[in-house]
Amino acid sequence: MEYFKKVIVLFLKDLKIEFRTKETLNSMFVFGLLVIIVFNFAFDLTRIETLEIASGILWIAFTFSGILGLNRSFSFEKENSAIEGIILAPVDRSAIYLGKLMSNFFLMLLFEIVLLPFFIIFFNLRIFSDLPVLFLVMILGTLGFVTVGTIFSAVSANTRMREIMLPVLLFPVSVPVIIGAVESTSFILLGNNQELLWSWIQRLVGIDVIYFIASFLLFEYVIVE
Repeated sequence: MEYFKKVIVLFLKDLKIEFRTKETLNSMFVFGLLVIIVFNFAFDLTRIETLEIASGILWIAFTFSGILGLNRSFSFEKENSAIEGIILAPVDRSAIYLGKLMSNFFLMLLFEIVLLPFFIIFFNLRIFSDLPVLFLVMILGTLGFVTVGTIFSAVSANTRMREIMLPVLLFPVSVPVIIGAVESTSFILLGNNQELLWSWIQRLVGIDVIYFIASFLLFEYVIVE
C-alpha cells in the first residue's frame, strides 16, 4: 500500500506542475490541431478516400504531439539535479517509472480527447456510435506509446540533444503499437470486418503487456545511468 501511495504522490506532483503552467498541453494541442488542418486542406478527396487515410492522419497527430509531451517528462527533474534527489529518496525506482507513466498517459489521453472533436468536424465523420470502441483503441494505443516513451524519455534526458534523440529512439520501437492503432482505427472508421478489428485490438493488448513488463524491469538500470 505504501508503494502505491508513493506512485500516486509522484503522479500528482507531475500533474500539479503541468496544470500550473499548461505548457505541455498547449503545445501538444496546437501542434496536433495544425497537423489535422494541414492534412485536411492538403488533399481533395472523396468521402471513401478520406475514411481510408483518416486513421493515419489521426495517429500522426497523436504520436508527433505526444513526442512534445514526452520530451518534457524529465525536464523538471534535470533542473538543479533534482532527479538525483528522487533516486536517493526512499522510493523504489519502479515507483518513479509508474508515476511518470501515469502522468504521461493521463496528459496525452486528455490531449487526444480534446483534439478528437476537431478531427471529427474537419473530416466530416459520422462515428458517434463507434466512439466507445474508438476510445478503447485510443487508450490501448496511447498506453503502449507512453510505456516505451517514458523509459526512452529517461534515456534521452541525459543527452545534450534530447529533442532529437527521443524520436530517433522511440519511433522504431513503437512501430507495432502505431500500426495496431492505425489499423484498428481504420476498421472503426470504415465500419467493416469486426473480426479483424477485434483481432487488432487483441494484438494491441499483447503488445502493451510486453512493453510494460520490459520497461518496468529495465527502468531501474536506465535511471541510474
